[in-house]
Amino acid sequence: MRKYVQPLNVGSGKSEKGAALVTSLVILLVLSLLALAGMQGSVLEERMAGNMSNRNLAFQAAEAALRDAEYYLESAALPSFNGSGGLYQPTTAGTTARWELINWDENDSRIISGANTIDGVAEQPRYIVEDLGELETGNNRSLVAGEAVADNRVYRVTARGVGGASTATVILQTTFKK
Repeated sequence: MRKYVQPLNVGSGKSEKGAALVTSLVILLVLSLLALAGMQGSVLEERMAGNMSNRNLAFQAAEAALRDAEYYLESAALPSFNGSGGLYQPTTAGTTARWELINWDENDSRIISGANTIDGVAEQPRYIVEDLGELETGNNRSLVAGEAVADNRVYRVTARGVGGASTATVILQTTFKK
């Protein structure tokens, strides 16, 4: 006696419409778009970090130029401030500031000295010095009784630093009393 085994009814016999395939493709597309957006965010963050590093390098270069200018001003004898070699008299009130007028790439400014050069920058930092004259002390009274008032000359130093790329530029300014 043979037993008849009836096959399992896998489907209703009607053809599938492909809904599972379409759903899978839509989910795959959404995941791909999310991955692409995440990747673009990472690239943007890397560019921002690189630009910030470049700006910090430019800031450090400008600070190095300020220090170099201070060492220069502390020297015993200074040449005349006649507009050559980065040494200037101040501009008159109401005119454009000196640091906006000069060409930072030419001999209008001083480049930092050899021992203080900075590695990794597109250009070595430069600075200019303006002689602002004697410091006014009011009634010319000394803070110490019986002592004469010391002569105080004031200088304005403007420094320009460039980062690893020439697009990152920082300008710092300070006053120096000697």
